Amino acid sequence: MTQTMNAERDAASAMMRGARGLCPACGVGKLFRRYLKVADHCPACGEALYHQKADDAPPYMTILVVGHIVVPLLVIVEEAYRPEVWVHLALWLPLTLLLSLALLPVTKGALVGLQWALRMHGFDPDSPEHEALPPAAAAGKTPLTP
Repeated sequence: MTQTMNAERDAASAMMRGARGLCPACGVGKLFRRYLKVADHCPACGEALYHQKADDAPPYMTILVVGHIVVPLLVIVEEAYRPEVWVHLALWLPLTLLLSLALLPVTKGALVGLQWALRMHGFDPDSPEHEALPPAAAAGKTPLTP
């Protein structure tokens, strides 16, 4: 029950669905089966998702966003209050960790949605990668079900 082969795919909608952890194709099924592990197929529409190749882009984007949030706040607090080093450590380390952990699945989901919308890495039904088996199936293992 996947979309028409040559139908237009809206990148903004696909990225928003992915950022919310939903299938970029239908917006109903869950994109992730674990924290950052993308499901092989959408449980709702059956769209193959194992083609995605997010690699290092989500951590890079997460670091970029978190850095642009934390560093200005750190500088403002330092200039306004000049707290001890332990106060900076107590504030900024947990904030950086929590923001990173919260934003990482959001950025990965948005990137998978963008790849789907642009028909990258086998998301194009006409590409040779589209028919390739997921890594677990190619190795003779059965993929985990969500």
